[in-house]
Amino acid sequence: MPNILTFQQALQTAQSFGRKHLFLGNGFTISCRPNIFSYGKLFEQAKKDFIALFGPILRLQNILTSLNELEGNEVTTERQGQDCRSVYLDIFADFFSAKDTDKERILDDIVFEIELIKQVEINVDYILMLVAKFREAKGDGGDVEIRAQISRAVDSSPTLRNKRDLIENFVDSVSASGEIDAEWRAYVETRRKAELDQIIEDEKLKPEETVAFVEAAFRDGVIRTTGTAITKVMPPTTRFSADGGHGQKKQRVLAKLIAFFERFLGLVSGGETSR
Repeated sequence: MPNILTFQQALQTAQSFGRKHLFLGNGFTISCRPNIFSYGKLFEQAKKDFIALFGPILRLQNILTSLNELEGNEVTTERQGQDCRSVYLDIFADFFSAKDTDKERILDDIVFEIELIKQVEINVDYILMLVAKFREAKGDGGDVEIRAQISRAVDSSPTLRNKRDLIENFVDSVSASGEIDAEWRAYVETRRKAELDQIIEDEKLKPEETVAFVEAAFRDGVIRTTGTAITKVMPPTTRFSADGGHGQKKQRVLAKLIAFFERFLGLVSGGETSR
């Protein structure tokens, strides 16, 4: 049996080290022996444990859904499921965006089931349905929960998370009586044009060629990173250019255009918007 000290005994023991220590209400201590306890390691292990536990749940849900046996037998509410998927995606993004060696080692031990997340995610039509409910409930108190529901739904979706600001700004600007689908299309078109114009201005791209390049990407469902099409949008550069040579410039432009493409892809059902 380990020798467990009482709180008073721990305080008395701490006095012998000659400096103040921080005792937390949850029982953990950061003191003169930091090797005993590390918040960073605790959080990383908790994330790893969550991924290990939630992965089998996703796989089981996928199997039961394919067998039509899940409906009516759910073990979590819709809100709980969205919250868990949101945390799951946050951890996924955290591990894959970090350069931390410890996190790279952790990735060797866990498997992310992102494809299974995508199978249960919501789409823009569902969000617009919630927007309609939000507008109807505005002023009677119910709109607050519906707004929160919209945020949870977006956060739990792998393809909508990078569009959150677009969706939330639209919710804030929707009219009191207009046709929501038409307003959404007009809103997306305006934002898409403005953001592409900003990229063209920042990178001094050829406007007509850039628009044609982007329209082709939305038409084909993929952005082309090789070939002559991307070269046509680039401005003339030299190796002595202040913003880098042609190769560096091309990679930077491609990164921006890919992010733009992924941000606006699929925001309008039944086809993409035209510029």
